[in-house]
Amino acid sequence: MALSKAKERISARVPQHAYQTLTQAAEISGATLNQFLLQAALEKAQMIIDKNRTIKLSTQAATVFFDTIENPPKPKSKLKNTMKTYKESILRTIRLHPLA
Repeated sequence: MALSKAKERISARVPQHAYQTLTQAAEISGATLNQFLLQAALEKAQMIIDKNRTIKLSTQAATVFFDTIENPPKPKSKLKNTMKTYKESILRTIRLHPLA
């Protein structure tokens, strides 16, 4: 499969002071203005996406959690058997070692 070499183009008009600030920052970081702008924009975009994903997942997790508390699933047979065995062992222990 051949890799596509097409690239999208983004252009922006900025005030002179913004251009000077961006150019200075690019020079300090050792990047071209395009490299600097792309890297800064990608970092910001990823931060926004991550924050949105965290909020969305947190909301979904909370919904599932509270729904489970309000509507717990019915115990399955394995849990019922385990509870029965536990109760029987407690009763045996009480009979063998009464507190009084």
